Amino acid sequence: MSPDPKTTNPDAETTTTPGTQDVDPRPHDPGDRNSRTRGPGPLTVAVLCLCVTLVVGMVSAVNLAIPALSRSALRPSAESVMWVVDGYVVFFACLLIPGGALADRLGRKPVLATGMGLFTAGCVLCAVAPGIGVVIAGRVVSGVGAAAVLPTTLALMVGGAPEHRRPRLVAVWASMTGVAAVLGNVGGGAAVQLGSWRALFWCAVPLSLAALVLVAVFAPAPPRHDRPVSMVSAGLLTAGFLALLSGIVSGPQAGWGSARVPAGFGAAAVLLTVWVRRELRCAHPMLDPRLFTVPVVRAGAVGMALAFVGMFGLFYVNGQYLQYAKGCSPLGAGVRLLPMAGALLLAPRCTAALERRAGARVTLGSGLAVLAAGLGTVSLIGPSTPYAVYALGATLTAAGCGLATPLLSHGMMSALPAHRAGVGSGLQSLARELGSALGVAVSGSVVAGAFTAGLPEPLRGPGAPTTVPAAEQRLADQGLLSPGLRHAVITDFTTSLHMAMRVLAVLVVAVGVLVVAWYPSRASPGAPGSGRAMTASRTRPAPPVRRGRGRGNP
Repeated sequence: MSPDPKTTNPDAETTTTPGTQDVDPRPHDPGDRNSRTRGPGPLTVAVLCLCVTLVVGMVSAVNLAIPALSRSALRPSAESVMWVVDGYVVFFACLLIPGGALADRLGRKPVLATGMGLFTAGCVLCAVAPGIGVVIAGRVVSGVGAAAVLPTTLALMVGGAPEHRRPRLVAVWASMTGVAAVLGNVGGGAAVQLGSWRALFWCAVPLSLAALVLVAVFAPAPPRHDRPVSMVSAGLLTAGFLALLSGIVSGPQAGWGSARVPAGFGAAAVLLTVWVRRELRCAHPMLDPRLFTVPVVRAGAVGMALAFVGMFGLFYVNGQYLQYAKGCSPLGAGVRLLPMAGALLLAPRCTAALERRAGARVTLGSGLAVLAAGLGTVSLIGPSTPYAVYALGATLTAAGCGLATPLLSHGMMSALPAHRAGVGSGLQSLARELGSALGVAVSGSVVAGAFTAGLPEPLRGPGAPTTVPAAEQRLADQGLLSPGLRHAVITDFTTSLHMAMRVLAVLVVAVGVLVVAWYPSRASPGAPGSGRAMTASRTRPAPPVRRGRGRGNP
């Protein structure tokens, strides 16, 4: 769930990162007195990795707190719980590219410090929230901060390094995004185990404050660059995806025939259309829509989003199933998800060998098929299913994602010329995070809708509960404490989980066919889809900007 930056420009002493293009080659690292020849020192690298771990780990950690939050005095609906998760991810995703560009323009060190400050403030707001609306607001604030942190850490890490150190530094940064997913599951479960769901956010506060102080002391402060930043484009993109998610998540509670659903989808269509038209007219677009006319770029972006739709759709229900149906503690649930983390780390190492034997399309199709098979396996589990069966399905899902994403990443980066590598890396980051948000929305909406429709007779009717804790509380309030009714509620939850996983599996297969068809079986220099071809024939210059009419990039 993080960028794969293959971004070194061989034609110049520069490096590109999500949301940035040129990095000043002169090192400036107060944490290392030999920085003028060696780049960032160990302390600086450690500080930047801590920042990455915090903002990425919080994406997965919050899923372990969902049952505790649902049981809390805030009494959130299923829709509100989905926004607690997606409020962070959507702003994180849509502001990644402008966040990197803003760091270039205003200075990477101050933007990183501001991002960590916002992330910390959002955690504090969640920890003290008197109502679920404040929790969602806190998550949004943290997501905005995370969008400023992630691209800036990589830019600072490699910007002052000599050429021979950059690949290793990029590998360290990328590995930390994978480790963060593991720490998020286990650490999030441990934090909730220590106290309530608020403990998750309280535990993040001292770590974030420590990172903020260390950034002020050890982070380098390279010169600023005059990068164009269009906050209007960023706002349109964010608002468009928020409207889309609103249409999806409001369906189960408001009713799929209610005005909120078509209003959300209609607003999303209008806002995203306006965003595309604006980007096409800008001299310096934030994300050029013309990139999607290149089949391999289209395959990479859609495939990356699709893989994370499937994986994060499962992530959303993992902790709930293990705690509701299997009776695990939050920490126990986090530990039982470690096989997924192992598969995510190990599967990419098999991609190159499989590609050499079977070819790119077969390898990509196999990865997506394994992902769908994992979701299908999870769709067969019930309250009494052995953990080993669930672990098999979850591990297959993660392995399929890990097998497919390296090819999607490589295809997208190789299709773009070196000077546009930062755009490709930013597009990958955007696709991953938006795919994660959509996966949560689809999975959560299907589970909520099916759960409400299948409740035992005493719980049906207007105002029916949309979560397992709410159903249990309703039974307790009515004095219906029989084990049979409680078992019926849990069975209803697992049945709704079955439906969600099958919907995701069908989605992965149906869209995956298109992704494999778009992906080239072989790319050669100068061939369609290669960086050289992209430069020569696939891009068209943007039309002249009309002065005085507000259409250019500010």
